[in-house]
Amino acid sequence: MSEEEELFTITAKHLDSGMRGIPVGTCQTSYVDPLEGVHYVGYPVGDLADMEEEDVVFLLLNKHLPTAEESIAFRKELTHRAEEMPNGALRVLESLTPGSGHPMDWLSIGIMALGAAETTGDVRIDSINLIARMPELMARIFLLRGGRKEKLRPRKPELGLVENFVHMLGIDDEEAEKMTRVVKFFFILHMDHGGGNLSTFSGKAVASGRASVYASLASAMNALSGPLHGRANQSCLEFVQRIGTSDHDEIEKFVRSELGARRPIYGFGHGVLRAEDPRARLLIELGEKVCPDDPNFKIAKALREVVPNILKEIPKISNPYPNVDLASGSLLHSVGFRKPDYYTTFFGWARVAGICAQIMDERNSRDGRGVPIYRPKYLAKNQPKKRT
Repeated sequence: MSEEEELFTITAKHLDSGMRGIPVGTCQTSYVDPLEGVHYVGYPVGDLADMEEEDVVFLLLNKHLPTAEESIAFRKELTHRAEEMPNGALRVLESLTPGSGHPMDWLSIGIMALGAAETTGDVRIDSINLIARMPELMARIFLLRGGRKEKLRPRKPELGLVENFVHMLGIDDEEAEKMTRVVKFFFILHMDHGGGNLSTFSGKAVASGRASVYASLASAMNALSGPLHGRANQSCLEFVQRIGTSDHDEIEKFVRSELGARRPIYGFGHGVLRAEDPRARLLIELGEKVCPDDPNFKIAKALREVVPNILKEIPKISNPYPNVDLASGSLLHSVGFRKPDYYTTFFGWARVAGICAQIMDERNSRDGRGVPIYRPKYLAKNQPKKRT
C-alpha cells in the first residue's frame, strides 16, 4: 500500500480514536508542520508575531497580506462595525450572577447574544461584525464577572482590536503599553491552528448545517472550554504556581513525583509537533523583555530547561518539548491578569478570526455550494438480537 493510499484508508485502528489523523477536508488558512510549527497561509507564525493584529486577521480572511491601502481600509471597516454594536446586545450578561460559572460560559453566551441581536445571514458580514465586536464582549465579561473592579470605559475601536480592549478595561500609561504588547502577541500566536483541532472542527461542523456564524462560534467556544483543549494555559500556570521555585533540582524532584503519581506535566507535548513549539520559544523571548524577573516566568523558563530530558526517558512520549501553553499564562499574569480561569477566553477571542475564516472558506467551496453537512459514520457495536 502506498503512503497516499494508507493516508486515506480507514481501518479498525481508527475507530474510537477521536478521528485522530483521519483526513476529512482541506484547510486554506493554516497548517502545522511537525518540526517547524504553525504557519498562517504559508507564513511561519514567528514572521507575523510582531505585525498589527488586524493585518494577520486580514491574511487569514483573504489569503494574502494586505497592502498599505488594504490595511487602512480593513481597520476602518472593523472600527465602523465595532461602533455599531447592536443596542442592548450584551445586556444579557448583566443578568448573570457575578462570578458564576466559568468565563468561557459567559463568552459563549455573549456570542449568542450578539447573534440574537443582529444576524444578517451573510457569512462575511457576520464574521467581520463578530471579530470587530469581540474586544467589547471580552471587556464586559472581565468587568461584569468580576475580573477587574473598574467600570467599563466607552469604546475606542479606532485604537485597534487589542488596544481598545485594554482601554475599555481602564488601563493606562506604562501598564497599558506592556499589557497591550503581551495580549497582541498572544492574540496573533493563537489565531489559527489548522482545521482539525476540536474547537475549529466543532465550529465548522455546526456551520455545515447552515447555522449562523454566531451559533457556530459559540459551539466552538464550548468545545474550547474543556480541560483537554483550551484550558491548558490556565492549568499550566496553576502547575507553575504549585512548583513555586525555579531551582532546577527542586523542579526535577517535583516533576518526577508528578510522573510517579501519574499526573500530567502541563506545558509539554503536542498532538502534531515533534519538536519544540516555535510559539513557546517566541513567548519565552518576549518574557525576557517584558518580565524577566517575574517568579512565574522564571519557573516556566526553568521548566523548559529541565523537563524535556526527563520526559525523554519515557519511550511512549513522542514529543517531550514545550508547547505554547508553557509560558503564555505566566506572561498574562505578569501584566495584570491575575485570575487564570480567564485565560481561555483570550484563546477563544484569538481563535474567532481563524474559525470565521475557515467557515467562510467552507461556505465558498465547491463553486459556492459549500461543504456538505458533516456526517461521519459510526458502526454499531451491538448485533441485532432475536426475540425468544
